[in-house]
Amino acid sequence: MSWCNAGGHGEGERGGKGAWEKLPPTSALAHQSRQDAIAGLRCNADRSPSSQGRIVYSLLGCSNIVTTLVIIPAFNEARAIGQVVGDIPEALVDEIVVVNNVSTDETEDNARAAGATVLTEERQGYGYACLRGIEYAKARQPDVVVFLDGDYSDHPEEMTRLVEPIAAGEADFVVGSRIRGDAEPGALLPQAQVGNRLACTLMQQIWGATYTDLGPFRAIRFRDLLAMDMQDKTFGWTIEMQIKAAEAGLRIQEAPVSYRKRVGVSKITGTIKGTVQASSKILWTIGRMAWTRAERTARLRARREQCRKTVRAGYENG
Repeated sequence: MSWCNAGGHGEGERGGKGAWEKLPPTSALAHQSRQDAIAGLRCNADRSPSSQGRIVYSLLGCSNIVTTLVIIPAFNEARAIGQVVGDIPEALVDEIVVVNNVSTDETEDNARAAGATVLTEERQGYGYACLRGIEYAKARQPDVVVFLDGDYSDHPEEMTRLVEPIAAGEADFVVGSRIRGDAEPGALLPQAQVGNRLACTLMQQIWGATYTDLGPFRAIRFRDLLAMDMQDKTFGWTIEMQIKAAEAGLRIQEAPVSYRKRVGVSKITGTIKGTVQASSKILWTIGRMAWTRAERTARLRARREQCRKTVRAGYENG
């Protein structure tokens, strides 16, 4: 099935071939030093998209070869997109994909000039753009996919915080939490804070999932993302992913991330109309998924297990 057509490394599934290799411990390294060191790594492989260059996480006490693809949905982000792409640690990712979602400015040109692969999605909607990126990623078969907004409110250089736990085999899904991190005053608007708190409270009560944020900056093991069979086309995308991650039994972590005032005006929380639309869709998504969760949970876990078996068989036959 198409949702299982992906690679996926880690959790001891690589066997002897490409297995984890113990390296000297790094407990003496401070957190920021580790981030800087990882960002300073350079991959010896050809970094063209077709070759899928690899990064070895050798500062984790063990090493793993991991491929990472970044998906950035973008609608009229010409002023910011170049900075977003440029600040992503070069050694961390194999390909940066910007999905131009019917922009009327120079978003596409600026993203391409910054070195990103640019796709076009003519159907307006955040979820539509993310789904377009996922379809593209199926041909690349990365181990990890990172989602990041194109407005420069997040700090792309902090991406290592999200990818590290997955590369280390400690998590399947990592959400960048602006609540746990350092948010610039005025960056996270009051209506966004209230919506976050309400949605996270409902997810805890209904699904037992402990989240503090619905932030778009997140990383996930690609095979698990495909098993989720994501459906939402607009504002419910992020919460659908978080709910399905809980239902599928993924190992979920949050990583503190910094947050600043975005470049330009938010298309969602920056207007009353956008705020109402987003809030309504999020609450509707929670209600709909709560009503249908029993059947979906069993289906998600079965899909995830089938994906694991497919990946494991691929390694054994390879």
